[in-house]
Amino acid sequence: MAERFPDPSTAPADGLVAIGLDLLPETLLEAYGKGIFPWFSEGEPILWWSPDPRMVLFPSEFHVSRRLLRRIRQGRLRITENQAFAAVMRHCAAPRGQADKTWILPEIIEAYVRLFELGYARSVETWDGETLVGGLYGVKLGRAFFAESMFSRRTDASKIAMVHLVKRARREGWALIDCQFHSQHLASLGARLIPRQVFLQNLKKAVGAE
Repeated sequence: MAERFPDPSTAPADGLVAIGLDLLPETLLEAYGKGIFPWFSEGEPILWWSPDPRMVLFPSEFHVSRRLLRRIRQGRLRITENQAFAAVMRHCAAPRGQADKTWILPEIIEAYVRLFELGYARSVETWDGETLVGGLYGVKLGRAFFAESMFSRRTDASKIAMVHLVKRARREGWALIDCQFHSQHLASLGARLIPRQVFLQNLKKAVGAE
């Protein structure tokens, strides 16, 4: 099967690799395997990105603050995996401010639910009783996890989900968790920016197990 994406290392620094194509599972899996992900707004064509630098969390560098550890030990929230994948996506898609526009459009939700059904996507859910209050979702290939989005309806609910994800990553020997773009939230957990070329080299080794 012919490859549909160019080499992302040749893309400009902003990371735009390609425009168009589709969101079929085979297209998404080829993209992620090359370090490329879709990100576009309503009314735009599908835009595919591989930014330089890249925000990455190496599981061994994950940092948990004492305050977060205390909250986890309180045990007020419970954690599950892969029990409410579509619901997590819908919560991540919800606007977080008056001017906020989501990129997690209905076609994105449909596409990633297909990946989930095929075993290539995962979610972690945080619950307060029977109410979903936080979580994250992403794509898993080989020893790489591509974290797509997270949400929180209680203090630290998304961070607690990330703690659970990293525990699994360490147990299973994942090489990296891709976080795409810089944010203070992720940086506070130990994620850092690395050159795109270094990311792609690490990714090639990590997905070789797939």
